[in-house]
Amino acid sequence: MTGEQRPVTIPLANCSICPFRGKTLLQGRCMPGDTCVIAESGRQIDRFFKINPAYAELYLQDRFWERRAIAVRYAPLKALPALIDDEDEVVRRALAYKLPLAYLPQLMNDSDREVRMTVADRIPAEDLEKMVTDADYIVRATIAKRLPVGRLFRLICDPDPEVRKIVATRIPSVSLGLMVHDCEPEIRRLVAERISPEDAVVMLSDTDWVVRYLVAQKVNLADLKSLENDPEPDVRSVVQQRLSSFPQADG
Repeated sequence: MTGEQRPVTIPLANCSICPFRGKTLLQGRCMPGDTCVIAESGRQIDRFFKINPAYAELYLQDRFWERRAIAVRYAPLKALPALIDDEDEVVRRALAYKLPLAYLPQLMNDSDREVRMTVADRIPAEDLEKMVTDADYIVRATIAKRLPVGRLFRLICDPDPEVRKIVATRIPSVSLGLMVHDCEPEIRRLVAERISPEDAVVMLSDTDWVVRYLVAQKVNLADLKSLENDPEPDVRSVVQQRLSSFPQADG
């Protein structure tokens, strides 16, 4: 029947096998179908540990991956390093968010991209260069956003344009000349917006008209002559406007 709503089945555990039934249940600190550590329901497990965080450490080695992952959020920090080699990536992702910084290098080469992304987002800046060759561009992009600007040179030739875009917006302006010949027009446009008038001259002959348009607005008047007959009307227009404003430059 169209529009008919199916009843939601709520996982309901057997309280008789719960080791805490004589404590938490009697104290109102758990509830079958709502707040339960033995139900295979992430919501119920999370509610249980939120109310009873002292029990989280007991479940760090549990057979159920979701129970382990949720327990990580509530367990004491000193107990977490034992799970660094956990077989489940969701558990390791939870670890990457919570582990003390000193343990993060052990997850730098984790097989899971999201684990490495979290590591790249949390690890001290001085250790970021150890991850610049990561196989995943999103991890490298995270690194490019955090690396000290003076250490971005290793990513100037990154194979992924998304990473190089970040570099182009952060690298010191005096070093932008190293990116004026990037193969991606969008990246050269970013360079053209930030590069100094003196260094922008080399971009006057760029194959992308937007790049030429951008540099035409900033180079010295004496360098504009090469664009007077540019095939793109917008480029010629900005050149004519600038030259007509300073007729003495014609001499």
